[in-house]
Amino acid sequence: MATLLWIIAVILVIAGIYVIIARRQILWGIVLIILGFLVGPGGISIFRP
Repeated sequence: MATLLWIIAVILVIAGIYVIIARRQILWGIVLIILGFLVGPGGISIFRP
């Protein structure tokens, strides 16, 4: 399960960076990056009990 959360978190962060750089939508990029940090099993995780 932890590996799946890491993969999802990495995808969200990369998507956030892409949105900021390529599409110039800073707000959506920041939201995706924050979601990536919240989903990831390291540090803060919304799925941790």
